[in-house]
Amino acid sequence: MRSVPRSVAAALFGAGLVLTLGAAPALADGPKPKPAPTSASPGTVTRDPSPTQRAQAMAAAAPGLADKPLMGWSSWSLQTLNRPEVNPDGLGSWLTEANLLKQVDALSSKLKPAGYEYINIDAGWSRGLKSWDSITYDGNARELADPVRFPHGMKYVADYIHGKGLKAGIYLAVGLNLSAYGSGTTPIADAPGCTTGDIVYSDLRTTNGWDSSYKIDFSKPCASKYIDSQAALIASWGFDFLKLDGVGPGSFKSGTNYDNREDVKAWRAALDKTGRPIRFLVSWSLDRDYAADWKANSNGWRIDTDVECYCTTLVTWNNSVKVRWDDAAAWQPWAGPGGWNDLDALDVGNGEMDGLTDAERKAYMTLWAVAAAPLYTGDDLTELDAYGLKLLTNREVIALDQQGIAGRPVTPSGTSQVWGLRNHDGSYTVALFNMGSFPATVDASWASFGFSGKADVRDLWAGKNLGVRDGGISATIPSHGAELFRVTPRSSNPGVTVYEAENATVANGAAVADCSLCAGGKKVGNLYNGGAVQFRDVTVPKAGTYQVNVRYVSGDPRSALISANGQNAQTTAFFSSGGWDRPATATVSLPLKAGKNTIEIDSSTPVYSPDIDRIEVAR
Repeated sequence: MRSVPRSVAAALFGAGLVLTLGAAPALADGPKPKPAPTSASPGTVTRDPSPTQRAQAMAAAAPGLADKPLMGWSSWSLQTLNRPEVNPDGLGSWLTEANLLKQVDALSSKLKPAGYEYINIDAGWSRGLKSWDSITYDGNARELADPVRFPHGMKYVADYIHGKGLKAGIYLAVGLNLSAYGSGTTPIADAPGCTTGDIVYSDLRTTNGWDSSYKIDFSKPCASKYIDSQAALIASWGFDFLKLDGVGPGSFKSGTNYDNREDVKAWRAALDKTGRPIRFLVSWSLDRDYAADWKANSNGWRIDTDVECYCTTLVTWNNSVKVRWDDAAAWQPWAGPGGWNDLDALDVGNGEMDGLTDAERKAYMTLWAVAAAPLYTGDDLTELDAYGLKLLTNREVIALDQQGIAGRPVTPSGTSQVWGLRNHDGSYTVALFNMGSFPATVDASWASFGFSGKADVRDLWAGKNLGVRDGGISATIPSHGAELFRVTPRSSNPGVTVYEAENATVANGAAVADCSLCAGGKKVGNLYNGGAVQFRDVTVPKAGTYQVNVRYVSGDPRSALISANGQNAQTTAFFSSGGWDRPATATVSLPLKAGKNTIEIDSSTPVYSPDIDRIEVAR
């Protein structure tokens, strides 16, 4: 993402851009003002990729270049910091060769031993230090380093990074920048007869998240030649990573002008042609309906807007850190070797400058690790505090992230959340989050993870064994805090009784439907405006509160009314399961009587509830 020098702030404010108090406004070809985080409408139906598209995307994303989530550092967070001592010539001015190389040295000495290796140079490297709109190009419409910011050029920088045993990353925006067009007569490198006028649409339609570029017309043979020439240039400098920004569908734009899937395909092909292994990320807030395209043609994709607050701290909890808990679940089925869900920078190392409490910093890092997200910090690595360094270098937490299994929430969204996953060795990761404003006790049941009885528990943050826990674990957690455990069951007993939805009673339009990945290949759908599914004869040995796993399918965040024996109905929120062919599990607590019970799930309001695969009742 890009920001703006202070010299244009007043003019932009007068143009009507929405600003956050204390933050700098956005410039064309820079980050858009952020909308308030909201969930998708419960009645919305997403256009999930088909099973065939999913399979093709997974096959195209061959392992090798991005077997594990990326680890490293990115410049953008410091560029957004609204402090004169950091950005003396306005936001974005931090980025200079001198400042960057200090971060390279610091990462090499402090974080490289823990596995961090990428140094990613974000927007601004080709722009004037005091004039963001001034961009340096070569004679073929390709961006070059601004000579004031980087007097030795980008090959020198990449060589310096490589000299530390690290990898170098660079940034470009999608499309042909407006100022690179040059009346359409600028020649394309290594493409005789091709000019910039030969690669764009004749009506000069614009594209990307800021409308700062002309849209490239890939039906024209010269178009791919331009992308090839850009890829060849950054490869000749020695770069190992490219972030392509402002990509759509997504980035808060819709319509054919902003569909850049052909650009992404062209870039993937161009990078491959260089013969250099270049990791490829697309950004910034992409549309999940096209996840198959991102998976097939890139190694990572941003699922949200910038995590930075563009204020006097790097981030704030409410700005856009916490929204990741709402948005990550829907993307998790796409994470895996070849490509990863990018949650953005992990700014937990600078103490007060991060803008977070210590509990929030810990929760931030915990979610990224559980989600198998890329771990790249945007902190000032020369000023890491002891707590931040401890968070960023905890080897057990890093190993959790690097095993590459994307965890999911197992309790409905709310202030007390449980996330988790089954590890490669058969143990489980269990993360407890308190999203509320006050300290709270958060409980996790082993039944939510498909086992019962006793288990050995290790606290990953404390690095110590806690001994044996029977049936589950609980912890009192401060506001916005987290705890993280590895749990090893002593028995493989699932500890649940299963009741399939297709064998239940349905009413008011609810109906059995096919579901390829559901148990038995069936589910109950059309839970809308009173549509309901009722599980009768749910039998338990004695009265009490039971953990009930609801196996559901939904492409959107939704809700349903759940009750036992017609009493104590509770409105339960469900994260997106990641697609209409992919089930997920949410655990609810229900009071049941000894003997037979009836558990009902219904929509009750004129919005859709999730489809239901089955329920599992803990024994």
